[in-house]
Amino acid sequence: MKIGIDARGSAMGGAVVGQSGNLSSVYWNPAGLVRHSGVGAEFGSHDWLAAMKFQYAVTGIELKGKGVLGLWIVNLSSPEDLVRTVAEPEGTGEKFVANDLSAAITYAKMLTDNFALGGSVKYIQLNIWHTTARTVAVDLGALFTTPFKGIRLGASISNYGGKMKMDGRDQKIGVDPDPVNQGNVEFVNAYYETEYFPIPLFFRVGFSGEIINSDKLKLMYGLDALHPNDNSEYVNLGVEATFNNFVSLRAGYPSLFKDDSIEGPTFGAGLNYRVWRTSTILKIDYSIADFGPLGSVERLSVGFNF
Repeated sequence: MKIGIDARGSAMGGAVVGQSGNLSSVYWNPAGLVRHSGVGAEFGSHDWLAAMKFQYAVTGIELKGKGVLGLWIVNLSSPEDLVRTVAEPEGTGEKFVANDLSAAITYAKMLTDNFALGGSVKYIQLNIWHTTARTVAVDLGALFTTPFKGIRLGASISNYGGKMKMDGRDQKIGVDPDPVNQGNVEFVNAYYETEYFPIPLFFRVGFSGEIINSDKLKLMYGLDALHPNDNSEYVNLGVEATFNNFVSLRAGYPSLFKDDSIEGPTFGAGLNYRVWRTSTILKIDYSIADFGPLGSVERLSVGFNF
């Protein structure tokens, strides 16, 4: 819920709330999906921090004047680890994994020539072995193209929904309520009670535009300001240079002014290739992001549109 899904957005430091046309807009600003045309899909799988695995897939279809519909799924999973107890600290012989899953449907539509709205409804599930938490949340976004040099203003709110609570058979235990004395009931079924916790809520506002916009060179910039419910406010910056609508180079800096941030600059590149003698466009994007003492994260996204 807090990890940017695609390589392009990551390469630009997450400063993409004011951009449109990419399927990955479903994460950053659902209104940005409105510029998608035809039918397309995008997916990616990469290693995340602490040996975890991050995967996503998005598909979108233009509804011929009635808006754009998108479906997407995101999964973050840990590697297998041993189940350990106080009595068996070296492991019981069983293994467990933890994973977070989000599945969503997004709809975006132009309300005027310059103003679009979009929204997502998503199901969120967290798992740790046999313990699960579930909830439903919504994302809302708006995108406005100004008459001043085509600068785009974007805003979105992400993960507005109910609280979550871990629940499952792993929380059922047997205890002796009075281990000092004998002759009483020495085994009582008990349950570890967990508390409700909020999901991460984001409010993003930002703008983007083109400094140069020609067939040979398109130089775009973006700036986003974010207000999360679990941290201090911060700013993301990003730029993208596209040559002949074929090769793109990108750079960004996320989490500026964020308290105790370990994130550093981001870089990336992309290819936009029209398959020979077809209308199909193949997109390949790569990014690398610096996380200071935790190392770096590389992303690769692949998509197509026809």
